[in-house]
Amino acid sequence: MIAELLGTGAGLLGCAGYFSARYAWWRSAVDWSAPRVLMYHMVSPHRPRTRFNKLRVTPELFEKQLSWLKERDFKFVFASQLFDAEPLPQRSVCLTFDDGFADNLRNADPLLEKFNACATLYLVVERDGGWSSKKKAHHGDDELADEPKLSDEQVAAMVASGRWELGGHSITHANLATIDDETAQNEIANSRIELESRFGIAPATFAYPFGIYEQRHVKMVEEAGFRGAMTTEPGIEPLPYADPQQVPRIKVSGKEGPYAFSMRMRGGKRGLLK
Repeated sequence: MIAELLGTGAGLLGCAGYFSARYAWWRSAVDWSAPRVLMYHMVSPHRPRTRFNKLRVTPELFEKQLSWLKERDFKFVFASQLFDAEPLPQRSVCLTFDDGFADNLRNADPLLEKFNACATLYLVVERDGGWSSKKKAHHGDDELADEPKLSDEQVAAMVASGRWELGGHSITHANLATIDDETAQNEIANSRIELESRFGIAPATFAYPFGIYEQRHVKMVEEAGFRGAMTTEPGIEPLPYADPQQVPRIKVSGKEGPYAFSMRMRGGKRGLLK
């Protein structure tokens, strides 16, 4: 009997330790005056036996997240507003979507409209051909490259709605660390020029493809005229940013539920490390 109780107690302690490490519920909330910048990719149902369902937030879950934000009186802002001189509301949240997947219009936009929300779309310029989801050449599949992308006509309609603004995300979704300076300069600077040419508005901010970049690329982003740039590093920073070209974001995972979302909103990370 005693052995069983000890075994049960050890199991409970193990579960408690895992829960604490996974969610870091004990971590103090970052001051709510610091804007929360959320990173999304897709709003779509999960696909069985695929690697990237963590990037697929289901429409049902996305609706719950928007409802959670509304209930707590968060104010939705565009990424460009994070770099304005004008102060932001006490509880500001910036929704960002990387790449330009077709479900952003099909599934995310109706929910943005429902909750009177807005978002910044970090758009790859060339979404048909040449776009890659591979971080490394030896990766055996290119799952995200096969995912339907937005057309220019769809992007124009999204921008015209007033619910979306555009940000740069390179010409071909290149891994900047694997290409020479001239090519990287083209990927960064010409993405801004091309988006302005196609949609009539020069994007104010940039997001590094794959979240992979080096200090030389930070300088290129600034020289291209972008006022700020988003990384994939998890976290929350107060304004004004110490380095506007290296802003952290809160990763929103399609494999996590509402509690994990609330913990990320508190501290910027899911648990001890992420």
